[in-house]
Amino acid sequence: MPAITITVYGSEQICASCVGAPSSKDTYEWLQAAIGRKYASDGVQYNYIDINQTQPDAGQQAYVEKIIEEHLFYPVVWINDKMVAEGIPRLKPIYQALEELGLEEIEG
Repeated sequence: MPAITITVYGSEQICASCVGAPSSKDTYEWLQAAIGRKYASDGVQYNYIDINQTQPDAGQQAYVEKIIEEHLFYPVVWINDKMVAEGIPRLKPIYQALEELGLEEIEG
């Protein structure tokens, strides 16, 4: 199975268009719990990127600037190099992307 990195870009401040939605940090934690219950996810790495902070990684900083400039709804969820959710994420496309990368469900 290839390495899987799930990156959540977000802010402590809830997206103005996402009133009533959980915060980006809450979404980040929720995704870890949901994925951990369904998949054998020992090899999955999780990152949370605060879009209000300057990022040391140039690629992450460029994407933070894109989120701000293009007024994307956050949180924005990436799995490896593919954006799988913007705004309030749904689990179905996230699970589908994980399965395409070879992540296996826990039997039981």
